[in-house]
Amino acid sequence: MRRFLLRRLGQVIGTIFGVVTLIFFLQRLTGDPTYLLVPETATQADIDAMRAALGFDRPLIVQYLAFLKQIASFDLGRSVIQNVPVWDIIASRLPYTLQLAGGALLVACGLGIPVGIILALYRDHPASRLLASVVLAAQSMPTFWSGIILILIFAVTLGWLPPSSTGGIEHLIMPSIALGLLSMATFARITRTSLLDELSKEYVRTARSRGVPMGLLLRRHLARNASIPVITVAALEISNLLAGAVIVETVFAWPGLGQVTVQSILARDFLVVQGIVLLGAFVTVALNLAADLLYSAVDPRIRLDGSRR
Repeated sequence: MRRFLLRRLGQVIGTIFGVVTLIFFLQRLTGDPTYLLVPETATQADIDAMRAALGFDRPLIVQYLAFLKQIASFDLGRSVIQNVPVWDIIASRLPYTLQLAGGALLVACGLGIPVGIILALYRDHPASRLLASVVLAAQSMPTFWSGIILILIFAVTLGWLPPSSTGGIEHLIMPSIALGLLSMATFARITRTSLLDELSKEYVRTARSRGVPMGLLLRRHLARNASIPVITVAALEISNLLAGAVIVETVFAWPGLGQVTVQSILARDFLVVQGIVLLGAFVTVALNLAADLLYSAVDPRIRLDGSRR
């Protein structure tokens, strides 16, 4: 366990270092970032003053080393537009994004996994074919389009739910569904494929020939053995939910990190965008590490070094 954690920690540090380096140089490949920060009416003196204030007048290697030192001390800088620490902006918006991602994950897992089980166990039933069509539609529909359709039906036409902003649980329902539909389809497909693979194995046929009920077999063996691919997808889909929140929060005027990302891009406040990208990279790496640890807990045959006993 210790050797595995040390190796994975080294990979995490290397990945974060690569993301930080990529962000730094991508900003410079597009030209002097100062021109993105000053208004269009700025004079050359204003541009030079802004460049000196942000340190962009120094040699590139000096800027890079200063940037690494700043990130190593968990300092994401200050918003150029709002003149407040980037951490404060993230901290004020992060709870809303976590609420939305949590609701979307509940929709994705709560619907996707049971639908996948039904598709695998009753694949020749007419209801299963209908569910397969629903999964295909959910997978094909863009997030922004599903959000607009939900608003038109449940807010404008029926008047059951508020169309936007935050408040009670009723404000969270439509954004969670819009964000979670695509992941729901992914969970359903992966669960179905994994269960079908398990159902084709010899131990299942032997158990069925001995009269073991399918429900008991599913609870005792199939669910656990088929969960490895689902865990892998879950780690990726949670990251996708955080990324997809950019679109959903814009459609529903949800005041989370996605909305502030769009606003910061339009306002050319690249330090805020940079901080959110770094946070997203860290979350993605942490989720993949958690998935690796869960593999061994769910399936004892899997060692933490990636081999099987």
